[in-house]
Amino acid sequence: MTTMTENASGLREFKMPDVGEGLTEAEILKWYVQPGDTVTDGQVVCEVETAKAAVELPIPYDGVVRHLHFPEGTTVDVGQVIIAVDVAGGAAAEEAPVQEPVQQASVAEAPAAEEPKPEGRTPVLVGYGVAESSTKRRPRKSAEIPAQQPETLYAATAIQGELNGHGPGHTTQQRPLAKPPVRKLAKDLGVDLATITPSGPDGIITREDVHAAVAPAPQQPTVAAPPFTPAPAQVQAPAPVATHDAARETRIPVKGVRKATAAAMIGSAFTAPHVTEFVTVDVTRTMKLVEELKQAPDSYGLQGLRVNPLLLIAKALLVAVKRNPDVNASWDEANQEIVLKHYVNLGIAAATPRGLIVPNIKDAHAKTLPQLAESLGELVATAREGKTSPAAMQGGTVTITNVGVFGIDTGTPILNPGEAAILAVGAIKLQPWVHKGKVKPRQVTTLALSFDHRLVDGELGSKVLADVAAILEQPKRLITWG
Repeated sequence: MTTMTENASGLREFKMPDVGEGLTEAEILKWYVQPGDTVTDGQVVCEVETAKAAVELPIPYDGVVRHLHFPEGTTVDVGQVIIAVDVAGGAAAEEAPVQEPVQQASVAEAPAAEEPKPEGRTPVLVGYGVAESSTKRRPRKSAEIPAQQPETLYAATAIQGELNGHGPGHTTQQRPLAKPPVRKLAKDLGVDLATITPSGPDGIITREDVHAAVAPAPQQPTVAAPPFTPAPAQVQAPAPVATHDAARETRIPVKGVRKATAAAMIGSAFTAPHVTEFVTVDVTRTMKLVEELKQAPDSYGLQGLRVNPLLLIAKALLVAVKRNPDVNASWDEANQEIVLKHYVNLGIAAATPRGLIVPNIKDAHAKTLPQLAESLGELVATAREGKTSPAAMQGGTVTITNVGVFGIDTGTPILNPGEAAILAVGAIKLQPWVHKGKVKPRQVTTLALSFDHRLVDGELGSKVLADVAAILEQPKRLITWG
């Protein structure tokens, strides 16, 4: 999408770009420049929040800021002009508002065309000169009408009045004549002379004709009266909203990431038929392996990298997907096709101050354990800083959501739109567990796998979940299966 325009004066207008696939709007969070500031190519001029992330926008040219079209906190549609920059040094831009209105006034050659001139200056500055020129062409046509004969002039004016929506009232002189007092009476009573059949000599409309036409006229208000009776009820409907106790309630506008998340979850929940399966797993050996990796990271190539249970859970899911590749798919509704993905972009649900986002690790299936650990660390750090790019949240194929960090046993996760499966990981707790014939305290967690039943049947979903559980019970399978 083209994000800038330029007029003859050297004033360039930068439009809100589509910083992410399919985005239609963005909120201006902060301006870094003000009118009069000098900017250079590549300089960041503002920060915007899309439905997916906060993004900094650089200006693509050098110049002087002339106008900021929207204040901070405004939601702007993609393609709207947000900032105007003078790239010609400033002099031309100051003259531009005067030149174009003067030229248009000389072409119109009518006093009526000069009236919009003061109002035309600002629109020309921000690039709306075309709209003004279109409004000044009509007086030019009206200026040619006086050259016609009086009768032709009136007929043309009446026809133009009908075209402009004034109704047939402007054609009254084409009907038999009416004296001025009769015309005034008709005007006062709201009677259209064009609708009256004259009864006077030579087709003249009389006072009696006007009074006779008044009889049906009052019926129009009486017929229109009933629709107004329910109107007070409609006006009173919002009253309860206005009476909320501001001291006891806080209203937060739904926009940005939260708005996009809500729309996506509704679309997913009511489009894809969800099925969720659960399994409780003894992950004691996995937790021991995590401690070993932390104690000797150099031995595994993990020096300087963060090691936690999520790392091994992610690796376990990748191995399960490799063993059951049909789960890594999407549903193409338009073409009625199942799209099998030969790559895995592993999404990790992350809670941020702006709401829930799901960035993904590109080509996670091809990464070693150290590479996966590095990617996870970068993903989490970027999400916490609120700098996750829209590209990082596009193209996911399967997702993990770790509700266990909040002390929750498990949940029934909703699919990320366009994906076939999502794995929820619950809290890992010490629980009594039968191990080798005896009840012992073991590290236990519950996994939940939700999947799109159009793509994944019960057998396939069960196999994927069982493979993840088996690897976490016996993490050595990562070596033999992976």
